[in-house]
Amino acid sequence: MQHVTRAGEPMDVAGVIPSVGQAAPEMVLTDGNLQDVTLDTYAGKRKVLNIIPSVDTPTCAMSTRRFNELASNLDDTVVLAVSADLPFAAQRFCGAEGLDNVKTLSTFRHPEFLEAWGVALRNNPMEGLCARAVVVLDIDNRVLHSELVSEIKNEPNYDAALAVLTA
Repeated sequence: MQHVTRAGEPMDVAGVIPSVGQAAPEMVLTDGNLQDVTLDTYAGKRKVLNIIPSVDTPTCAMSTRRFNELASNLDDTVVLAVSADLPFAAQRFCGAEGLDNVKTLSTFRHPEFLEAWGVALRNNPMEGLCARAVVVLDIDNRVLHSELVSEIKNEPNYDAALAVLTA
């Protein structure tokens, strides 16, 4: 069991976040059109998975805005904001914020993603939501960068995620 904190209080995280160099685990998530998508949906693109608890929190909103900004300058790269938010709420957020470089994906029909990707919050009031993490994949779905953010209220290391895409 991995651990993160929320305002300094420990929280359990089930599963193991993918490691650099390994193949990404399979995934099925639901997009804004209520269609199930997989990594193959984004074949030929590098993928930045911005995994967040909910776009309705300040830090999650900030990281989604920041990755939207960073993605606009990267070729063959898609940013996937993954949360337990319903697809309608995530789309509404991106529409209101003018975020057009982010694809929102929901775990609401596919909670198996949480443990398979090592972001399943357990044994705390946030159980069922994703821990904050960033995983960057190459076009072959190999992990280039992986970060489970140790304090859930903190933003991820944008520079480290971007560095593997501009190297």
